[in-house]
Amino acid sequence: MTDLLDLAPHRAQEALEAHFRGRGQPAYRARQVLAWLYRRDVDDFAAMTDLPAAERGALAEAFAVTRLATVRVARSRDGTAKHLWKLPDGELVESVLIPAGRRVTLCVSSQAGCAMACAFCATGWMGYRRQLRAGEIVAQVRGARAWAAAHGYGPITNVVFMGMGEPLLNRSALWPSLETLHAGLGLGARRITVSTVGIVPGILEMARRPEPFRLAVSLHAPNSELRAQLMPIERKYPLPELLEALRVFDAAGKGRITFEYVLIRDVNDALPLADELAEHARSFGALVNLIPFNPIPAVAWEPSPPERIRAFAARLERRGVAVSVREPRGRDIAAACGQLRAETTAVRAPAAPLARWGVRPHPGPR
Repeated sequence: MTDLLDLAPHRAQEALEAHFRGRGQPAYRARQVLAWLYRRDVDDFAAMTDLPAAERGALAEAFAVTRLATVRVARSRDGTAKHLWKLPDGELVESVLIPAGRRVTLCVSSQAGCAMACAFCATGWMGYRRQLRAGEIVAQVRGARAWAAAHGYGPITNVVFMGMGEPLLNRSALWPSLETLHAGLGLGARRITVSTVGIVPGILEMARRPEPFRLAVSLHAPNSELRAQLMPIERKYPLPELLEALRVFDAAGKGRITFEYVLIRDVNDALPLADELAEHARSFGALVNLIPFNPIPAVAWEPSPPERIRAFAARLERRGVAVSVREPRGRDIAAACGQLRAETTAVRAPAAPLARWGVRPHPGPR
């Protein structure tokens, strides 16, 4: 049975038109169904009341629409709202709604778990479970959109693929889900951001796509030695190879690249590292998004203190780099990626990650 949310909008329309054609129905029936799916977030064919009853029954026999069960919703004092969703096979994934003025950003997951094993990420400690289907990604947006409307958040204005999983390792589901968010749900391409640890083939594919989806790169260290200690992917796609792929992406005119940089006290926040980071950022005109480390249960790391974050940002700015500092959100509800699932399933990281990963404080001047 074909799940309509697994298909990009033009593919879904083709499948529906073929279905209705075989039943002697007009082609516009397909557009009626898609309006229910994309504009009204309906997942029950019986509720599509502008279609004849017989056609609704036939649709239910031929097609499916992914729906996710809500396991838990945690709502922070600052308005951040985190959903823990149960997939049809029982796997759990998270999405996070982040309101900020007129902007409401939804962070979605692309995999159940993650194989990247980044030392600072709660999802990385869980290990990889499976890929999400495109319909399971889109269903997070549909479900969160309905919840946001019901709770006074207003429409979702931005979607970021920064939740559980590495999206560019699930490109067969990522591309149709991006098309559905853009062409189906009506989000502007520049309001959709794909975050990656640096999957070079995926970055090059994204550069070839016609839509100007945004790209954010989880850098977290400006040199290969330190980055390899924090992020095992550095051994597969070393920093020089990653930077070369980013030059291709930048040349394709997709908009400004963002470098994400989690600041961990005495690990990657030495001021000389800001100088190295500035060299990379300036070559692309990239924005550097500094992110205070969000503490993970049983991980003995701390966020960089506010004065170090300010000094790190100022050092970048003096070298002509655009900088933003992400305000910590939802710490009272375990809003960091993977934390709510970890709490629900009793997954815990080892107590001594520094020893396990061999991460050492940067020896340079402080």
